[in-house]
Amino acid sequence: MRMARSRTLLRFVVLNAVALAIWLCGAPRAAAVEQADVAALFAPQAIGTVEPASGQPPVAVVRADDGRIIAFGFSTREVAGSVGYSGRPLDIVAAVTPDGIIAGAKIVAHEEPILVIGIPREAIATYVASFKGFDVRSDRGLAGAAAPGPKPVAGASVTSAVIRDAIVRSARAVLHARGATDVAGRPRLDRESRRRSSWPALVAEGAVRRLLVTRGEAARLLGTRDDEPDKTFIELWLAVATPAAIGESLLGQRIYERAVARIGADDDLILVAANGLYSFRGLRWQRSGVFDRIEIVQGGKSIRLQAADHERIDSLHAAGAPEFREISLFRVPRSSGFDATAPFRLDLDLAQAATATPLLAPIVVSLDYRIPEAYVIAPAAAAAAGDDGTASAAAQPAAQPPLWTDIWWRRRYELAALAFMLAGLGAILIFQNLFTAQSHVYRRIRRGYLVVTFVFLGLFANAQLSVVNVVTFVHALLSGFRWELFLLDPLVFVLWSFVAVSMLFWGRGVFCGWLCPFGALQELLNECARRLGVKQVAVPFGLHERLWMIKYVLFLGILAVSLHSIMDAFRMAEVEPFKTAITMKFMRDWPLVLYVAALLAAGLLIERFYCRYLCVLGAALAIPARMRMFEWLKRYRECGAECQVCARTCTVQAIHPLGQINPNECIYCLKCQANYLDGNVCIHIKKRMARRQPRPAAPGRDQPAAAGGGSDGH
Repeated sequence: MRMARSRTLLRFVVLNAVALAIWLCGAPRAAAVEQADVAALFAPQAIGTVEPASGQPPVAVVRADDGRIIAFGFSTREVAGSVGYSGRPLDIVAAVTPDGIIAGAKIVAHEEPILVIGIPREAIATYVASFKGFDVRSDRGLAGAAAPGPKPVAGASVTSAVIRDAIVRSARAVLHARGATDVAGRPRLDRESRRRSSWPALVAEGAVRRLLVTRGEAARLLGTRDDEPDKTFIELWLAVATPAAIGESLLGQRIYERAVARIGADDDLILVAANGLYSFRGLRWQRSGVFDRIEIVQGGKSIRLQAADHERIDSLHAAGAPEFREISLFRVPRSSGFDATAPFRLDLDLAQAATATPLLAPIVVSLDYRIPEAYVIAPAAAAAAGDDGTASAAAQPAAQPPLWTDIWWRRRYELAALAFMLAGLGAILIFQNLFTAQSHVYRRIRRGYLVVTFVFLGLFANAQLSVVNVVTFVHALLSGFRWELFLLDPLVFVLWSFVAVSMLFWGRGVFCGWLCPFGALQELLNECARRLGVKQVAVPFGLHERLWMIKYVLFLGILAVSLHSIMDAFRMAEVEPFKTAITMKFMRDWPLVLYVAALLAAGLLIERFYCRYLCVLGAALAIPARMRMFEWLKRYRECGAECQVCARTCTVQAIHPLGQINPNECIYCLKCQANYLDGNVCIHIKKRMARRQPRPAAPGRDQPAAAGGGSDGH
């Protein structure tokens, strides 16, 4: 009878899952969208002409009938290299007027999981279009609650912040490129153009320059002799890495963007690399804080490079770049008076190479450098732009902190509440014997914690972890890891950090048993069902054990499909009910709502039905969690042999009939530990207490003799 009911219930859920899969496969997929015509952003407003996109960054100039410039059209992907929260490309076509007003915007490409299936297309399209009329110069907090402009889309706050950031930063870059020189009208470096060049190409155009000093030349300068005069004493290479086209080519996007984030808006980056016997760095800079072997000379100024502005680089990213003995990246502050658009030289002092007698006077060789014109925006071009009415946008855009810092500050109170919540959970896990010593206290603590998890983490903060996070992380490792993408959602980041640490100590169950809002919802609903007298379905352990594999197969399938198409993987990830039940609060299409309702209905009869058999996130966590360092859960030898209480009452049936706990399935709810310490439940404790009780004396034995015995009157 139980087997029949289990099969009926399983068939019901599987049929709903199949219906969901059919609906997902039949759902319209985002076709490859070509860049929309910039003119469409102005409809029904009449305009003159739209020039083809040109320049760096590529800009389509929109003119009125009289030839006056009314806007600059651009793609956020081409200008700022915008990517979404998933780490995948995000492209928005927009136009900005010369005075900094967004004239129109439209999203044309994305691979955001929340937008693939979840948020209606109309909602996100309306959000992007609402930037029309927004002044990009007045925005001071791109993600702040009080920031002007459109309000974030409900259920997609992080993606909304990413879109906002892409539009504003790109618009500012376009305005700066088309109308900005400094006050004196001097040329400036092209910091916005993005293209990749090989090492030979950079050398050929003069972006990277070389100085070779042989051992014979060094010996002549130092007044010594060398038996191998043709060999290299030092081969020195120099480049201005400030322009993105040079910096990204040499360093790679991740290192370059990290370096740019650490410098001021007008500071410059200088890259120095060398091979040979002599080091341009030496050792004394580690004590003095100043590099005394090299210095920049420009005009009458000498600029010493500081240790505080120095970063070691392991290798160069450019194709065809040689291996170097030492590579350094230096920040040269604008306050030093350095002008990267003007010629300068790098002086190298060879005097410290003298080994016999220290030389007091420097022995200097020089490497002259001038950045190629292709990386410089001439003042004449800027002046022409000003004649067309772009002078009002000529101011240098203010340096902005990374987007994630603003998001973290905005959610600081939620982060504080989460920190308190995680600290409490840490105390429960570390002192679990104290919390489970009294069953009624344990049940109240656990029930209260699950309510907080569901209400605060789920309904209020939307901090529901997902297999989408796992897939995104894997792809980030394969295609250029960027921490800032994961920092965009602070609560999810902190939760993942806590889960990663907890897996080393307690396994995967800490998240599943305590921090998963959907898991908490299932358990609370099942407890209500039990109180109402709903009879539970006991799944035979043999069948139950075989159903475990479903979630592992689903996870591996999602991961495999993501290697071919991450969009299809995100669709497959809809096997997770989290987005529907927690993030979107059931405000979705009826097949998804019906699927989640079927899972919750099954959970009323089989506790945590979804967690047991279908949770792909649980499967993903179980794989690395096998590396846990400790076994905290205690068992008696009677467990499974004489007693099946824990196996019968286990929340997810993770205890084998023979008594052992399967750590891959355990959600660490500590119910078995409450039983372990409960003298009213545990057979072992009952037997131990029985042995300690004194045995009653047999009648007529061990009784004291009556007073006056023997003198009974006989």
